[in-house]
Amino acid sequence: MWKYLKKYWFFCLIAPLFMIGEVSMDLLQPDLMRDIVDNGVLKNNFDIILGIGLKMIVLVLFGALCGILCGVFANLAAQQFGNDLRKDLFSKIMSLSFQQTDKISTGSLVTRLTNDVTQVQNMVMMAVRGFVRNVVMFVGGIFMLYRQSPTFALIAACGLPFVLFFVSFFLKKASPLFAKVQKKLDGINNVMQEDVAGARVVKAYVKEAHELKRFDEANDELCNVNLKVQTLLAFMSPCMNIVLNICVVTVILVGGLTFKTGGDMTPGRIMAAITYLAQILHGITFMANIFQTFTRAKASADRINEVLDCPEIIFDGNYESVPEYKGKIEFKNVCFAYPNTSGGYILDNISFTVNEGETLAIIGATGSGKSTLIKLIPRFYDAVSGEILVNGVNVKDYKLKDLRDKIGIVLQKAELYSRSIEANIRWGKDGATPFEIKKAAEIAQADGFICNTEYGYYTNVSEGGHSLSGGQKQRLSISRAVLKNSEILIFDDSTSALDLKTEAKLYEALNKEYDGTTKIIIAQRIASIKGADRIAVLDHGKIEAMGTHGELLEKSEIYRDIYNSQLKEGDR
Repeated sequence: MWKYLKKYWFFCLIAPLFMIGEVSMDLLQPDLMRDIVDNGVLKNNFDIILGIGLKMIVLVLFGALCGILCGVFANLAAQQFGNDLRKDLFSKIMSLSFQQTDKISTGSLVTRLTNDVTQVQNMVMMAVRGFVRNVVMFVGGIFMLYRQSPTFALIAACGLPFVLFFVSFFLKKASPLFAKVQKKLDGINNVMQEDVAGARVVKAYVKEAHELKRFDEANDELCNVNLKVQTLLAFMSPCMNIVLNICVVTVILVGGLTFKTGGDMTPGRIMAAITYLAQILHGITFMANIFQTFTRAKASADRINEVLDCPEIIFDGNYESVPEYKGKIEFKNVCFAYPNTSGGYILDNISFTVNEGETLAIIGATGSGKSTLIKLIPRFYDAVSGEILVNGVNVKDYKLKDLRDKIGIVLQKAELYSRSIEANIRWGKDGATPFEIKKAAEIAQADGFICNTEYGYYTNVSEGGHSLSGGQKQRLSISRAVLKNSEILIFDDSTSALDLKTEAKLYEALNKEYDGTTKIIIAQRIASIKGADRIAVLDHGKIEAMGTHGELLEKSEIYRDIYNSQLKEGDR
């Protein structure tokens, strides 16, 4: 974390200096009050009372100015630190592989990006401002108390070990619970994220009560852990106050006895000593709260570093030459299994070639590995063994950006963002002209419904695209991929919500406008793929057969079964 803070070393330096100025003014007040009592009030000298009183007011105002400036610079350091850390953390999250985000979970990443960063940011604020204040208050208070009487300083020294014992004891007990609090907060965020995203499913199945119960359980777990922490810490302040009060009573007794026996003790000095003693022990009490913040922040910092220190799993390659082909894809003996799962390979010894400009369709039963297969091409995951070549080059040799720039992909779930339709489509190509955006929408058969919306292409899409139908969302996603004008276009069951007529027009427009583009189409419907150059039948992670529609009807029993279940014999 130090690298994020050292950029703001000036703020971190000047803020404590102003804090020293503020605390110094606070430490002078009891000593001045002693003079007012002993030399002004007891001797009935109004001039001394007025003079010292005015001096105290000036010092208070100066201390207030120092406190304000300290707060300003401390906030600048803490807020800029938090800003930089949050940006880097978000950047790291965006660079994580699917394998890593699957392991950590979305809810936990949200917690780390928000609550955990805030906890560490608060720690910086406390370190720059509160820690310095209380250290100076403690050291300065001891010195000023010694000036009043060495005996008073000795009394404070006797109470100090008890205070330190209580602080260390309770914080040691509370420390492991802070990490638990953050994990329980992860649980709440996971439930919230799932239920907000799936609100329509929850309502459709009338599962509000069930999800409310699930949220209540997660919230109760967080509440219980928080209660344990706060209950534990609730004992700390009373214990320290007992020590404080014992020390105050002892100072009064010792000071009173000294004054009674004719010593050099005065009422003003006793009053000043009590004030300094209160400042010292109050500073220690506040330090306990600071250490609590540090302990909580340590747990949060560990969670942040867990993300920041995640090793790269998918590395950039070094290939920079112009490839010989454009849009050619080859799978050579590819095997794949998802990390940290059992049950064997999802894809087992897959080999095939898709030539430049060719359309390959993939069909198979649910769970046969269709979507997994296409995720290996842009390296969302890396194959366990074998090779995947794009334009004759192993995908692992490309820089990730160069590889993914070659691929336009439309996934099963249409991901749209809360911005205009035009902005959602423009994601496919930075700097695209309105004409290019409209042309892409026309190819995707989306222009018609877009023009019928209230503001056309500038109509805002609600979060997650919930203001649109499934078919409309798919067509906008297809528009985005088409606009990219990439060498390879992949549709992962992304026309399932389109009627057959609209789908046929889409493929007709694609074949006309992007005849030289290599296409991979995953679909469940025979009608969607029978016009492809070749069709691969995937079964339990293996290619059972490959050929044209007619060839597969002759030689593939699985393909015939799918065909017969969907189409009549006369439709051949």
